[in-house]
Amino acid sequence: MSSPRHTFERRLACCCFAPLMALAFVHPTAIAQSKSPAKPAVSQPAVTPEEKTPKSTPALTNEQLQADPEAALKVLLEGNRRFAAGETIHPRQDIARIRETAKGQKPFAIIIGCSDSRVPNEIVFDQGLGDLFIVRTAGQVSTYSSWGSIEFAEEVLGAKLIFVLGHTKCGAVQAAVRVPEVPGHIVTLINDIKPAAQRVKGQPGDEVENAVRENVRTQVEKLKNLEPVLAKRFREGKLKIVGGVYDIDTGLITLVE
Repeated sequence: MSSPRHTFERRLACCCFAPLMALAFVHPTAIAQSKSPAKPAVSQPAVTPEEKTPKSTPALTNEQLQADPEAALKVLLEGNRRFAAGETIHPRQDIARIRETAKGQKPFAIIIGCSDSRVPNEIVFDQGLGDLFIVRTAGQVSTYSSWGSIEFAEEVLGAKLIFVLGHTKCGAVQAAVRVPEVPGHIVTLINDIKPAAQRVKGQPGDEVENAVRENVRTQVEKLKNLEPVLAKRFREGKLKIVGGVYDIDTGLITLVE
């Protein structure tokens, strides 16, 4: 039988040496890792809208874009792609731009657009103050006052790109296709669109959307042949006139050939 003293010494040995024995069986790598200081977390830089959207066109001034209508068209379409993708950068919309444009304007494009509230031109092209000279009427129909405004933007302000912008589900075009009579001065708009609607009547596809595209084509041709200013500049190769259709459902603009 063990004496009380012997029992006490055995318990003391277990308490003191058992942890040391357990530590001896721990893998050296685990011990080393436990002593290694934790690496600080590396913060990732925020991605700006400019970085999210590839830039295929170098940043050009409005004056440079006025001298290169092809580059101006590319800038417009790239801006629309950003808008439709939800990656707008809202360029040139700060107080510095307000002060700059207060001294004068150099728009790089003229937009002939529809008055429809769903197609605000600076927004759908993702452009800023002083970039676009805009003439808007229902169905983007041009009249004498519109033509004078366009000529002013081209001759005086220096814009050399005209973009006729129609859009899907256009109420003015729908009226020209489907409504036999309209009240008041609305008839002047509808009568201007009806010839285009008649030319595509019976063609495959949706009759209104066919008429929307034909209406844009017709207006582009009218401007190319508008004497004495625009037709002359177009023949000289100094003016580019194109058309496109904005899709109300997707936000994308496609060129009309």
